Amino acid sequence: MLLDASKTSLLIVDVQDRLLPAMAEPERIVSRCQILLKAAEVLEIPVTISEQYPKGLGRTVPELMTNFAKVFEKLSFSCWRDIEMRKAFIELHEHERPLIIVAGIEAHVCVLQSCIDLYNAGFGVFAVADAMGSRKVESAALAFDRLRGMGIQVINTEMAIFELMEKAGTPMFRTLSALIK
Repeated sequence: MLLDASKTSLLIVDVQDRLLPAMAEPERIVSRCQILLKAAEVLEIPVTISEQYPKGLGRTVPELMTNFAKVFEKLSFSCWRDIEMRKAFIELHEHERPLIIVAGIEAHVCVLQSCIDLYNAGFGVFAVADAMGSRKVESAALAFDRLRGMGIQVINTEMAIFELMEKAGTPMFRTLSALIK
């Protein structure tokens, strides 16, 4: 299955100011999430951002805050298990957005659990490996193996962008392909 911009939403999980510095390669995670957010803005893809216990872990890092995203605070590790977020995801699905691109931290905890729950709820889930991370690289690798084993698509940022664009030679292509270089 390929991504289709008209049927897709983006979920950024828990990229928060007190949690991010503990991750392996935090700059990569932020830069890839920024690319996904820019693509979402250009392609008018709805964006959901989760914040795990912001009182203790801080807010979403400023580089990823945008005025077109819906931001939800949560205590559940899985975004799907938060009642308000679940309502938002169901609404997206009902508005013919059954595909969801997922990025964020930590890959083996909140991202993994969110992906599995969303997949089991009937979403087509695309986990963007280079826009995710964990404290330990091996924890993220285990998460990607487990996601693949469940049938969840594990992709990278470039795959997502080119699938969403569908073709070259358009102003959108010039804008978004420049982000990948």
